[in-house]
Amino acid sequence: MALLRLLSLFSIFSTIFTAAFPEVKVQQARDEPYVGVNIGTDISNLLPPAQLVSFLQQQKVTHIRLYDADPDILKALSKTKIRVVISVPNNQILGIGSSNTTAANWINRNVVAYYPDTLITAVAVGDEVLTTVPSLSSMLMPAIEALYSALVASNLHTQIKISTPHASNIILDPFPPSQAYFNETLAPVIVQLLQFLSRTGSPLMMNLYPYYVFMQNKGVVPLDNSLFKPLTPSKEMVDPNTLLHYTNVLDAMIDSVYSSMKNLNVSDVLVLVTETGWPSKGDAKEPYATIDNADTYNSNLIKHIFDRSGTPFHPEVTSSVYIYELFNEDLRSSPVSEAHWGLFYANSTPVYLLHVSGSGEFLANDTTNQTFCVAMDGVDGKTLQTALDWACGPGRANCSEIQPGESCYSPNNVKNHASYAFDSYYEKQGRAGGSCDFKGVAIITTTDPSHGACVFPGSKIISNRTDAVVNSTNATSEADTSRFIGTRPYKDGFWGLVLGIMLYLNIL
Repeated sequence: MALLRLLSLFSIFSTIFTAAFPEVKVQQARDEPYVGVNIGTDISNLLPPAQLVSFLQQQKVTHIRLYDADPDILKALSKTKIRVVISVPNNQILGIGSSNTTAANWINRNVVAYYPDTLITAVAVGDEVLTTVPSLSSMLMPAIEALYSALVASNLHTQIKISTPHASNIILDPFPPSQAYFNETLAPVIVQLLQFLSRTGSPLMMNLYPYYVFMQNKGVVPLDNSLFKPLTPSKEMVDPNTLLHYTNVLDAMIDSVYSSMKNLNVSDVLVLVTETGWPSKGDAKEPYATIDNADTYNSNLIKHIFDRSGTPFHPEVTSSVYIYELFNEDLRSSPVSEAHWGLFYANSTPVYLLHVSGSGEFLANDTTNQTFCVAMDGVDGKTLQTALDWACGPGRANCSEIQPGESCYSPNNVKNHASYAFDSYYEKQGRAGGSCDFKGVAIITTTDPSHGACVFPGSKIISNRTDAVVNSTNATSEADTSRFIGTRPYKDGFWGLVLGIMLYLNIL
């Protein structure tokens, strides 16, 4: 009987919810918005593929974009739940666009050989071709069509999308968003591309950087608008044509893309932000490339996407984004900022600690309060033992808990013992940059490695705060229910009706 009442509740709830908020139905019909990361390879010591994938899993990264189709990384991603966008480098577009056979071979070699064990979700054809390599513009659509035909031949065209990332400057007069339009000199290619994307259900890929908008318009665009900081109404940007209020630059950039498509009578193509981010270091000409600003931008970006608030022009749809980028690419040339867009250094140490509490599992929740140093997967026992001996000896880590009979002795293996010792040393050093390396065999994670009665040093630091939260749970259960209901900006009248139905059915 209770089950029937519960099913009845779900049916009634669904009907009322859809009627009250029809735009949500649109969002639910599509994939949930996500935050992914770009992985560049201009790095002097890039993690080996197996360790890279292990690091991604530890950081709860579920979507990545590669700038090529690296076979070793694609193999390492096999049987994981990580979804990957692979890319056709610009220098391969001419060959693929000139030959269907070359396109078919590319798909067979880089897609069919790995899918579905490796979850390839899209192929990005080139990168900012129309603005950086305009000589290839005429070959872009032939390459895209040839690759799509190869996917059709392999019966993968419904699972894997094809598109091409663009720089924001393909759009002119971007603010206010309502008057934005595509550069007319690019119209022949843009129109063909949008028709293809509409026909195949693929997204328009855009690289959107509020950092550059701010730098090019200092004194006009406030820094707070660029960093997603809370604004007073007087500081919000207002589109005079639509009277829509913009609280951040990224939303305005996304809506300028939608407006540009609308001007070409295209309304069924979604925007996918394939690059966005903020540099953490720059030269004297880039004083706003700082760790604080990079932390603020990326932390607020993650929260903004997971809030699923959409944009003022399209509140019903939230664009997914890929942060540029996972690692600092130290081999990048000038300016200085080019080598400092990463969330992590090449050795996996965080450049800064994101403030992402309450934003799902991406980057394992809040890295502000809780990071741990553990042994990497795939490192041989002899190498780990050497690092363990140093940590417990000259490193003066507290290794008493991994002695026989103590709480962290089991499981009795070198990886477990090394992880505990590494974390002890890391905490003693105040989690300083470079203190979780041990000649490349350690990795920082935001997943608590504590198990059973074994509590890692990093957990002990926050144990008092955790106990306080646990002890207060029962006393505040009614308030917790209220807060849960209030986590979405739905109208009180709607929730009152839902609660009334639940009470009527004796569910509560």
